[in-house]
Amino acid sequence: MRKAINSAMRRYRLITILGLLLLLLQPVLVAAAPLAERQVLENGLTLLVRSSRALPIVNIKVMVQSGSLWEQEGRAGLANLTALLLTRGTATRTAAQIDESVDFIGAALSSSAGRDLSELDLTVLKKDLPKGLELLADALLHPAFEQGEITRKVQELRAALRKRQEDPGDVAQEVFDDLVFGSHPYGRPLEGREATLTAITRDEIVGFYRDHYTPERTFVTVVGDVDRSEITGQIRALLGSWPKGKATVKRATEPTPLQGKIVVKKVDRSVTQANIILGHQGIRRDNPDFYALTVMNYILGGGGFSSRLVERIREQKGWAYDVSSQFSPGLERGSFQVVLQTKNETAGPAIQEVVRELQKIREQGVTDQELADAKAYLTGSFPLRLDTNAKLAGLISSVEYYKLGLDYADRYRTLIDGISKEDILRVARTYLRPDGYVLVVVADQAKAALSE
Repeated sequence: MRKAINSAMRRYRLITILGLLLLLLQPVLVAAAPLAERQVLENGLTLLVRSSRALPIVNIKVMVQSGSLWEQEGRAGLANLTALLLTRGTATRTAAQIDESVDFIGAALSSSAGRDLSELDLTVLKKDLPKGLELLADALLHPAFEQGEITRKVQELRAALRKRQEDPGDVAQEVFDDLVFGSHPYGRPLEGREATLTAITRDEIVGFYRDHYTPERTFVTVVGDVDRSEITGQIRALLGSWPKGKATVKRATEPTPLQGKIVVKKVDRSVTQANIILGHQGIRRDNPDFYALTVMNYILGGGGFSSRLVERIREQKGWAYDVSSQFSPGLERGSFQVVLQTKNETAGPAIQEVVRELQKIREQGVTDQELADAKAYLTGSFPLRLDTNAKLAGLISSVEYYKLGLDYADRYRTLIDGISKEDILRVARTYLRPDGYVLVVVADQAKAALSE
């Protein structure tokens, strides 16, 4: 069954890409249709449906306002643990029975959590949609949180946390997040810490689920071989009686701003390559400068071989195989960071070059050619974000969750094409801080010999 889904998905991807390319070549005569049809059920659940009949496959993504932003510092990892346990047993099915039922119909059912939200994802053949929906609804509405499964999952997460301490890149990221965000949820591992995981009780998991997993906090996106009225009836039958929440829940708000100074943290490890992260706090996803920053960052370090950082540090200097920059916006201010790996001995010069590039784009802006190339890539590659049901479901869900508007795909080209050189210079000066950043270097410090 899984082979059938994979084969169908490959055919769907080819058909979709060809169709999108044809659309891009045609003049725009009328406004494109919204990404999905939206409705809010009586209990507050938001349902988004996009019918795509190319292949007999259905993707369903459930997003819930229950990420780590909603957990207390002393219970770090609670949101992630709760989400992971949704598919590890319900009131009527054990974890093994869920796995067997999913495998029998060749479907895929998974759960996860992030900083801003938690998710349940289902991929299923059209003919098995009723059974797939039944399993999805059971996991969402009736998780058992059996103590044995909790213990096993906590052990897995603690082992994963210990394993990550062996990866210098993971170590650098954890230290960087802690220094940039402090006690804010964005500043700690999504999985929590060993001490907080051990302290979480079953009652706390049940309570977190009860307070946060409610229909008015839930967004269900369906993309694939479905009829809108039919799938709406199926979702309403399974989730329509889900009662609204009664608790008032609070989440962390914006992180404390960093002071305007340079903070350097050196971590000594016996490694041949230094792992370096340089950056600071960035923006929220709803910041209107998001699109100007997207273009600016493409030119600076987000555009691969087309970016200035790669050209300067990799191609010209030969100091790093990989160097990149990125903004990671969320419901609250995320981070801006430049990440690179280089030989211990070239860590210092590479860092200096990164800072020079930040200063240069703030002082001089970008060229006409750089701007044109960045716009062409960003708008030209956008259809690739729509070439599978899974990608469409993810995009539609994110657009709804972050309140970007279901005409987002229609507006994206205009938003990017409207960015000017003056916009790039303005956002570079506003959001890049070469005189106030956090620098983390995981390296053989004796060989790196960084100046203070």
